[in-house]
Amino acid sequence: MPDSAPLSPRPQIRQLPPDAINRIAAGEVVERPAAAVKELVENAIDAGARSIKVTIEEGGLKRLIVEDDGCGMSGDDMLLALERHATSKLRPGEDGRIDLLNIHTMGFRGEALPSIGSVSRMTLTSRADGEDAAELYVEAGRIEGPKPAAFAGTGLTGTRIEVRDLFHATPARLKFMKTERSETMAVTDTLKRLAMARADIAFQLESNGRSVFRYAAHPDTPEGRLERLGAIMGREFRENAIEIEADREGVRLSGFAGLPTLNRGNAQKQYLFVNGRPVKDRMLNGVIRAAYQDFLARDRHPMAALFVDLDPEYVDVNVHPAKTEVRFRDAGNVRGLIIGALRHALAAAGHRASTTVASQALGKVQAEPVQADVFRPSTLWSDRPSGGAAQPVMPVSTQRPQPVSAPPSALHEPAGDSYQGGLSGRVEPVQGEPADDFPLGVARAQLHETYVVAQTGDGIVIVDQHAAHERLVYEDMKRQMAEGGVKRQALLIPDVVELSEDETARILARTDELAELGLEIEPFGLGAVCVRATPALFGEMDVAGLVRDLADDFAEYDAGLALKERFEEVMGNMACRGSVRAGRRLNAEEMNALLRQMESTPHSGQCNHGRPTYVELKLADIERLFGRR
Repeated sequence: MPDSAPLSPRPQIRQLPPDAINRIAAGEVVERPAAAVKELVENAIDAGARSIKVTIEEGGLKRLIVEDDGCGMSGDDMLLALERHATSKLRPGEDGRIDLLNIHTMGFRGEALPSIGSVSRMTLTSRADGEDAAELYVEAGRIEGPKPAAFAGTGLTGTRIEVRDLFHATPARLKFMKTERSETMAVTDTLKRLAMARADIAFQLESNGRSVFRYAAHPDTPEGRLERLGAIMGREFRENAIEIEADREGVRLSGFAGLPTLNRGNAQKQYLFVNGRPVKDRMLNGVIRAAYQDFLARDRHPMAALFVDLDPEYVDVNVHPAKTEVRFRDAGNVRGLIIGALRHALAAAGHRASTTVASQALGKVQAEPVQADVFRPSTLWSDRPSGGAAQPVMPVSTQRPQPVSAPPSALHEPAGDSYQGGLSGRVEPVQGEPADDFPLGVARAQLHETYVVAQTGDGIVIVDQHAAHERLVYEDMKRQMAEGGVKRQALLIPDVVELSEDETARILARTDELAELGLEIEPFGLGAVCVRATPALFGEMDVAGLVRDLADDFAEYDAGLALKERFEEVMGNMACRGSVRAGRRLNAEEMNALLRQMESTPHSGQCNHGRPTYVELKLADIERLFGRR
């Protein structure tokens, strides 16, 4: 019998040396220069700074400096701050214990500094009130100082931290750094997010000797916050944002969201801040999509900056080492608050559409180069064959398109159609109704039996009659359905849908919510559900596909978006078929009735896919078209 294989020696458990511990922590917290900037700027914010300046070279890898005018540190404080888990931000309670769930600050000064110092050459210079300035040098975890120094900060007190040759002590990490441009963009994005959270602090960023941005401090008011958001997210957002303000069960929501007609092709312009901390939470995309699902196509995304404030005990900010993710104790309450507040604000916006609609329309009006022979007399005037007075010859067609067929009672022929320069338009004079009495003005003409032209007090409004009436019919259908409830149709043979155990649990946990929308679901053994009724509005449908989509929605967004989107699709199609068609002639009373109904109906400024229902041109815009301005 062969001898048994020799046993391997038992591994010995060892305590890692401090420098290795610091480098491991640096790998968790400081994975790139932007992360180091985030930690240092958050420390400056916690120190009470009112002005923060960041300077970087080569994306922050060669050099980065963070200067603030906060409370500063003494030499002894700087030494202690470089110890592991040393902090001034957590204090023991009456029982001597520290509550890690009750955190009111941005981070741990003593956590970031030793981690950064262990992988770089770092110089700390600081001056506290009533203390002399001191300087301390750290290289790969080795500390020199503190020693007296001259402090040339932005205030009487403050801190200046200079980090050179980041990751020089860990060459393997340098191989994973991206290009200088990418690292600079990451630093810029990180600092902008922090600047959005604190409008009352001035921020400045310089890269390779060039000023990237400089944001002045603003009052800690909604107006001041909007000014800061506009400086970062753009003037268009500042002009077309609606204020969000709501609270529920100890959670307060504030911020601004863009009108539906101001949208983007991705969700990068959606920001969430929890207790002043910028975070990235996958729930945000889901709740904003749910709130805007009535107004935007699936591939379009609104702009928003939302601020959630709640008791620190009800949110865990230590889910991620870099604190970029959070976990709410009652995520359902936060989700419902955001969706409800956004929908309420959008409804309060009424018929308002973004100002970008007019600018986009003006941008599409291209000035054609004038040819030398365009205005020759022979082009615009022809002599009569028999001689005599010359007759004008229009260079454009004056033939009218035929209107779409409609019941005789639906067509209103005009009393007389005057010449409109080649457009199938009619002027409908309206007496006794000043144009400036109504936001959308008074109807003056209909062009091509499709567009209503109204005159306002300081410009004109062009309305797409089909898109506008489609939204009005759709909103009326939603109101009627909310009042009468969703009618159900029982399935003759219940449909059994097989799912995984997790998917089944998620679906069954929402049976009451789904029943309110007309979908009756019951458990059917292990890993399956039974669908007994569907909304009558849907008719024949793929029940199994809908249920599986709902399970995916509950997993990703914690909301049943697929069912609600199906409702909107069906009702949108019905509204489209029941609305005023393009090509139908409207008289003055009908056109003005459409305008007045748009003014009194929420969301009438955009159709169901986020396209504008009207374009407003100010008189100044029209004058610019003709070179009068």
